[in-house]
Amino acid sequence: MKYIFITGGVVSSLGKGLAAASIGNLLEARGLAITFLKLDPYINVDPGTMNPYQHGEVFVTDDGAETDLDLGHYERYSSLSMSQRNNYTTGRIYDNVIRKERHGDYLGGTVQVVPHITDEIKQCIVSVGKGAGRKVRVVIVEIGGTVGDIESLPFLEAIRQFPLDVGRKNVLYIHLTLVPFIKAADELKTKPTQHSVNKMREIGIQPDILLCRTDRFISQEMKKKIALFCSLQPEAVITAKDVENIYEVPLIFHQEQLDAVIVKRLGIKARPPRLAPWEAMVHTIRHPSHEVTIGLVGKYVDLKDSYKSLHESLIHGGIGNSAKVHVEWINSERLEKEGVETLLSKCHGILVASGFGNRGIEGKIAAIRYARERQVPFFGICLGMQCAVIEFARNVAGVQYANSSEFDTKSLFPVIDLLKNQRNVKEKGGTMRLGAYPCRLEKGSRAYEAYQQQEISERHRHRYEFNNDYRGRLTQAGMVLSGLSPDGNLVEIIELPDHPWFLAVQFHPEFKSRPHKPHPLFRDFIAASMKNK
Repeated sequence: MKYIFITGGVVSSLGKGLAAASIGNLLEARGLAITFLKLDPYINVDPGTMNPYQHGEVFVTDDGAETDLDLGHYERYSSLSMSQRNNYTTGRIYDNVIRKERHGDYLGGTVQVVPHITDEIKQCIVSVGKGAGRKVRVVIVEIGGTVGDIESLPFLEAIRQFPLDVGRKNVLYIHLTLVPFIKAADELKTKPTQHSVNKMREIGIQPDILLCRTDRFISQEMKKKIALFCSLQPEAVITAKDVENIYEVPLIFHQEQLDAVIVKRLGIKARPPRLAPWEAMVHTIRHPSHEVTIGLVGKYVDLKDSYKSLHESLIHGGIGNSAKVHVEWINSERLEKEGVETLLSKCHGILVASGFGNRGIEGKIAAIRYARERQVPFFGICLGMQCAVIEFARNVAGVQYANSSEFDTKSLFPVIDLLKNQRNVKEKGGTMRLGAYPCRLEKGSRAYEAYQQQEISERHRHRYEFNNDYRGRLTQAGMVLSGLSPDGNLVEIIELPDHPWFLAVQFHPEFKSRPHKPHPLFRDFIAASMKNK
């Protein structure tokens, strides 16, 4: 088995996740079986309890793991589905070691960062390849954070040791750095990259390949300069150029011959990459036949990474309709202050996103009422569905003070409420309804029309549910419950039939959308929005 370790230097947010995903994309295109691992340096066991403004989106896997958003990139760029084993944090590593210590596994020994923490990290790296359920040729490991951060040191020490366990020929270190263009000097500067590589060397790691993030292609002369100062061959200095859309990154890397260098350095025999389907998809993005504007109403829109998968799924829906999707990011609190007409009148479709807590809820409800009454295509996701139920109950079914018990614990009309098995839950981390659950669709519904099958499986991340005490009243008023759990107890999808396209789901369909295979609900929502335009 071969191992690729991807680290980052100079500054954060250079795109290590996209780099890892793109490398996986190219290796799969060459016929290689791969898997991914994200190692995050924060002490939280998982990102499930973290503020979206600090961490961005929480990506949920089929097995119910709350993980880093980079796992979404891994899934969108490959044929794989991620799981709990594909994301480890410092908190989870330490938790495992402490549990072993309490169990008595280290009796007689002092538990230390080296070797106990580093051994645990190495064990996670090895197990992700062996536990994939198939023969994996290459494990791609992304180390979170930036070289020089104190939090990342145990992970970097573990990967420094790794060749001693598996052999240097089976390990490849790829370092992502910044090569900034200084306008006053009218030139690219390599010094930050040199310093970043020196920092890696201090730890004991000599990078094998450099990915140089920049806004233009690096000349061969500059590649030779970087290679000389960083003890590399020029072929190992790769331009990681800024692109118009993120799905171009694998094609830029291939143009720079990154995949050829990787298989050569690792001694892998692989076929030439089959990139035609990916190139066709990127061509569709670059040359759309149509345009459409979608209003994305949310609570965390000031940090767009909070809705990363949602945004990408809208783009995918556009790909499925040969349309460029312009996303209007609308803070639901602004809707409460400025009114819906001002912010929504130019939108051809309205998506109300997920979230937690009562901040901005009335703005979401107002947006849904606007979509329903103005016959604007509407798509509600998770909290967006719950708000749609509240809006319909208040303004159509005559339940004037309808609410969710999440927003008003004393509500007399909680059309959204906790299930009995959630009412005594005290711990917040990992206790929601998480992961993949089945759902049966009503034949003849818009949901069935989209999926073209009666039973589906989608990923969940929520605690509150549709209150079955109000089923009769809401369905009599015209709401269609088009998706239910197999036992009929949980409402998963609602629709309004007397509307161009009004559909809301309790699950998160964005987690299963791919650029080469748009999710059917996003595809149909974009189609309806185009028709509305």
